[in-house]
Amino acid sequence: MSESGHSQPGMYGQGRRRRRRRDRDGPPGQNLSGPSRDREYVPRERRDGSEEAPGPHLQKTPIILAKPPGERSKPTQSVPISGVPAMEKPIVLFKARDDGGKPGTPPEVNPLASSSGPSKLEREGQRPTQPVYQIQNRGMAAAAAASSSTVDPVIGQTKLLPPEKMKHSIKLVDDQMNWCDSAMEYLRDQTDMLVVGVIGLQGTGKSTIMSLLSANTPEEDQRGYVFRAQSQEIKERGGNQSTGIDFFITQERVIFLDTQPILSPSILDHLINNDRKLPPEYNLPHTYVEMQSLQITAFLFTICHVVVVVQDWFTDINLYKFLQTAEMLKPSTPSANHDSTSASGSDEGSEYYPHIVFLQNKSRRDEFCPLNLKKMHMTVDKLMAHSHLKYKGTLSMLDCNIFPGLGRDYLETEVNLFLLPLQENEGDDSLTKTGSGAPPLFSLLPGYRGHPAFSSLVSKLRSQILAMSRSQLSHTILTEKNWFHYAARIWDGVKKSSALSEYSRLLS
Repeated sequence: MSESGHSQPGMYGQGRRRRRRRDRDGPPGQNLSGPSRDREYVPRERRDGSEEAPGPHLQKTPIILAKPPGERSKPTQSVPISGVPAMEKPIVLFKARDDGGKPGTPPEVNPLASSSGPSKLEREGQRPTQPVYQIQNRGMAAAAAASSSTVDPVIGQTKLLPPEKMKHSIKLVDDQMNWCDSAMEYLRDQTDMLVVGVIGLQGTGKSTIMSLLSANTPEEDQRGYVFRAQSQEIKERGGNQSTGIDFFITQERVIFLDTQPILSPSILDHLINNDRKLPPEYNLPHTYVEMQSLQITAFLFTICHVVVVVQDWFTDINLYKFLQTAEMLKPSTPSANHDSTSASGSDEGSEYYPHIVFLQNKSRRDEFCPLNLKKMHMTVDKLMAHSHLKYKGTLSMLDCNIFPGLGRDYLETEVNLFLLPLQENEGDDSLTKTGSGAPPLFSLLPGYRGHPAFSSLVSKLRSQILAMSRSQLSHTILTEKNWFHYAARIWDGVKKSSALSEYSRLLS
């Protein structure tokens, strides 16, 4: 017999011994016994190709290992696979629905699941069925719930909170005439807003009036006003309290802008005595002070719905000349109201002009006389006859029942003029005492003032200002945040205006 014939039985005997050992021990990593071992075990001796030639028969159909039918209903437990991190929450492929559940509602969040007990199909041993579209909707709802759970709850709650309430005013333009961005956090993306600005000479009570119109009452301490008023020390040395432009917004979404005094002698004195360096385009300090006032006034004429001009005596002709100069140097802005007309009846064209209110602060008793009131209206109408500002037709003292005996036809031309008495007279009945200190004849009755109480007049003024029309400031509707960016662009344009530069050159 040849060598091949002697090696053949040895080869077969060696193969039988290997197969017998594998049948006894089983494959590595498993310990199978009984008939399942023969069914599930697949010998691996063919992988080396010793018995069968390589060919298409080497690619065997994969065998899926499954549990017997009697053990399929038992709950399975997720076993962590080596090299793969275990999931925090196992994925349940089949789960019975509760009776009170709805499609798309997770079973674990249903409060009726634990109390209602097993469903009728479960008690009868039947498998609950579900239409295909319900399964799809259920999966979409679960995905939506999973995506919504990833949203930060703090961010979701801030969208439902009311706007933040301001406690005090902040700077919109500082004392160096630079724009500030701190007011942006108090603004919202909504269009229902009203912008009210104020201008006036030094010491007329602009900050006090704006505080009373915005958030304070006359009974409160002035040191707690949102716009700081002049202290007694500043009054004694003739200084000014406000610098630049201050910003405050109420919960009713009304923006109030308080400004530094126009043509202020205290600012001029501060420039001269402190040797502050002037910008290169200004040669004289008084020119710089006047140009600052014109820039602020022209800025308010462009971005405000209402501008309040405060005076403490009637009247200064230079103030009206200053208003007309600021109107002439105002930036050209398009208006959305093509059918609007000015107070004089001429067509405004495409220019926007705000409402202007002349507030006579610290008025005396004789100024509330109907005859003097009529003369004051006629004077303001003559001085503002050539102006495009809306100075009449939007505010009336006769509608406030301040003069109950006067009709609407008493004033032929009623301008936006309002009178406020001295605030210190509120609640002070000692004014009617005689020089000897004796009480008046009717001591139980309040003293005669000749006008309503200060708090009543402030309330009537506030209601009329807030009721004024809110026309569009530009050709598009602005939200509060858009208004802020629009105002920043207007302020930058005012500072770089060629018309203001040319006017400054003519003054020097």
